[in-house]
Amino acid sequence: MANVAKFAFMLLLCFVVASAPYAVDGAVTCQMVVSSLTPCASYLTRGGPVPPSCCSGITSLYEAASTTTDRQTACKCMEQAAGMVPGISLDAASSLPGKCGVNIPYKISPTTDCSKVQ
Repeated sequence: MANVAKFAFMLLLCFVVASAPYAVDGAVTCQMVVSSLTPCASYLTRGGPVPPSCCSGITSLYEAASTTTDRQTACKCMEQAAGMVPGISLDAASSLPGKCGVNIPYKISPTTDCSKVQ
């Protein structure tokens, strides 16, 4: 199962890295989101304690997403990731920011309407 999760996550990385960024003028790109969240993969697929490097990535992404455009881009990238990688616990993904002490203004879910993120 771990190999399937790793393969799925690597497949997601390929899709996101190959795709164009959502926001040309913004500071946040899908590549940045994937890079920031890669340390979270084991927690999102297998549970257990949240790695400190995962929280560092969440915090740096939160700090980088300083505009509405940045936050919408990050939301779209996380939404895409949540929908494409089998084995991700959506409950774990939704609880991750809080476990890292970060309060984001939307739920991480494939059904989040990122256009409403401020």
